[in-house]
Amino acid sequence: MFVLANFVDALAAIVNILLTIMYWLVLIRALISWVNPDPYNPIVQFLMRTTEPLLEPIRRLLPHMGIDISPIIVFFIIVFLQKFLVGSLYDLAERLH
Repeated sequence: MFVLANFVDALAAIVNILLTIMYWLVLIRALISWVNPDPYNPIVQFLMRTTEPLLEPIRRLLPHMGIDISPIIVFFIIVFLQKFLVGSLYDLAERLH
């Protein structure tokens, strides 16, 4: 049973790291959007490709208000997943020990 507990613990750690990386990518994209970035810059293109799948569906659901609040919604979703999903996985791993 300890093998399953270690697997769940490792899975929780990986999910937490991935969510943290996505949080920072969305934050950096939101910050550079204020300064009119060069769309041909490879870093800007990377940020657009990695964050657009998260932001675009939320933009479709929200009414157009002149300001893009989709990064804020994504932040809330990421924090919720870190607290609920990752926390639940850590608790499950602890109970399996």
